[in-house]
Amino acid sequence: MSPVIEEHARARLITDGPLTRPVPVDLRYDPADERRTVHIGLPDGTDWAFGRDLLERGLRTPIERGAVRVWPCGRTQLIVELHSTDGVEVFQFEIRTLIRFLARTRTQTPAASPDADRTPQPPSRTTRPDTPPRTARTDTSRTTHPDKGAQQEEGATQERGAQPAHG
Repeated sequence: MSPVIEEHARARLITDGPLTRPVPVDLRYDPADERRTVHIGLPDGTDWAFGRDLLERGLRTPIERGAVRVWPCGRTQLIVELHSTDGVEVFQFEIRTLIRFLARTRTQTPAASPDADRTPQPPSRTTRPDTPPRTARTDTSRTTHPDKGAQQEEGATQERGAQPAHG
């Protein structure tokens, strides 16, 4: 059994106000999960789960699946927009952080998997009752050279109807 990959990262919470604020997030991937799902744990105890391919495609082109929208913002940022009954949360990530995390997940994924041809599952949002809301903490991620191949890949097609919401 392969170990679960976890990375503590920082994102910027985008609000209606003039200021954004950094927030700690947890990125998690369990290679034993047959759906190749990544989790983004937010400071309020909410956990968003969706297919790893959504983040991978979002590095290159806008994509939307269910309640999650992802799109590149310039060459160094990625926007993740999460919709729920409680409202919308918009986070800005450093692309290099996500590239590093996704590269680590690929090293733990078997080359051929029985779920490789399955339709991606819709995103899900859960609240972790065992996790109290967090306050700011230091980023424990190590800086490494990102996988530049993912940034330079061209020609990806946009999934039908994927339009980022602005504002």
